[in-house]
Amino acid sequence: MPDFEPRAATVERTTAETSVSVHLALDAPADYENDTGVGFLDHMLDLFAKHGGFALRVQCDGDLHVDDHHTVEDVAITLGQAFAEALGDKAYITRYGHAYVPMDETLARAVVDLSGRVHPHIDASFDRERVGDLSTEMVAHFWRSFAEHGRCNLHVTVLYGRNAHHKIEAMFKAVARALRTAVRRDAEQDAVASTKGTL
Repeated sequence: MPDFEPRAATVERTTAETSVSVHLALDAPADYENDTGVGFLDHMLDLFAKHGGFALRVQCDGDLHVDDHHTVEDVAITLGQAFAEALGDKAYITRYGHAYVPMDETLARAVVDLSGRVHPHIDASFDRERVGDLSTEMVAHFWRSFAEHGRCNLHVTVLYGRNAHHKIEAMFKAVARALRTAVRRDAEQDAVASTKGTL
């Protein structure tokens, strides 16, 4: 039976627009400290770590005097890279995960496949431009960027709802819980969950 080592990654990304640092530990108790300069995004990252069962530290110094686009995008890119690095060879992972999360009148669904193939499908609409200091148009962009750099299939759908805050929060929680299942390791299953022999 394999002896599982803890999985973690620290990724830093610096451009002319942002400086981002992400530390992610997949097998540590849920613990988080996130400071991106976008308060509502920090809140979403906190609950993402809590519901995913991850230890997460995100720091970002971005050009928020322009707008929130570069900060949100670059945090998503770096977080996706950290997931890909922490997963390593993906040995013994469940690979697939899904979750439904209600938030009052809202219901969101997330389905993930850690296949190494990139395909994001994000289906959510919002009737206001911002929630707090986060542009709602950046929510879908966040998950597309995460999927691209985390190298996964990610399908996120808000099945119904009215309140924009509830919709976004349900999305983040649903993705977290789907990933929590997908990254779980099981020594009694095949080392690679694919007939190809690799993910």
